[in-house]
Order: sequence, then structure tokens, then C-alpha cells
Amino acid sequence: MRSTRSLRARARSFREIYDRLLNVLISFESFREDPKRTSIHLSHEFAFAGVHPRKEFLILNLRTERPIDSPRVRRTEQVSKNRFHNDVKLVSPDDVDAELTGWLREAYDAL
Repeated sequence: MRSTRSLRARARSFREIYDRLLNVLISFESFREDPKRTSIHLSHEFAFAGVHPRKEFLILNLRTERPIDSPRVRRTEQVSKNRFHNDVKLVSPDDVDAELTGWLREAYDAL
């Protein structure tokens, strides 16, 4: 069984990652957070990304018009002719870097 201390540390790390994502999004025109039962959707006119907590990391699902070709993308799914869901694993606030910011912007602008 994990200690309460390790659970708190993980929750703090998740919060730091999420806060870093929000700091990036603040530089965009506008967005809203739409909490769901097991995730948070990030929306402008429509949802352009989703944050999904897992036990050891966060999954950021980016909705783009093309598949993102990168080793950082764990999974890509084509959901319609011009819409792809790209899952990126985030384990540290440092994962929210210039490359990820570009992908977030691409997803945001794809609406």
C-alpha cells in the first residue's frame, strides 16, 4: 500500500503540470475548463484538449487536424476525416515545453 505522503506528492506534481498547462493557455485568446467525472476538457468554441489523470502521470489528449508524429505521442486515433486524437504522457511540469505548447496552439486553432 502506498503511503499518504507519496499520494500527496503525486497530487502536487499533477497540480504543477496542470498549472503549467493553464499558464500556456492563458496566452491564448480565451478558453474554459469543463470538469468531467474522470477528466477535464479544455474548450474554446469546442473541446480542443482533455486532461486525464492516471496513477503515475497525466494524459493530455490533443484534438488536431493531423496526426502528430513524435515519439512523445503515445497513441493517435483518427476519429473523422480531418480530426485526430493524440495522447501525450505528462510526468513532470518540464513536459510542458515549447513543443507541447505548439501542439496545444495547433489544437486550439483547429476549431
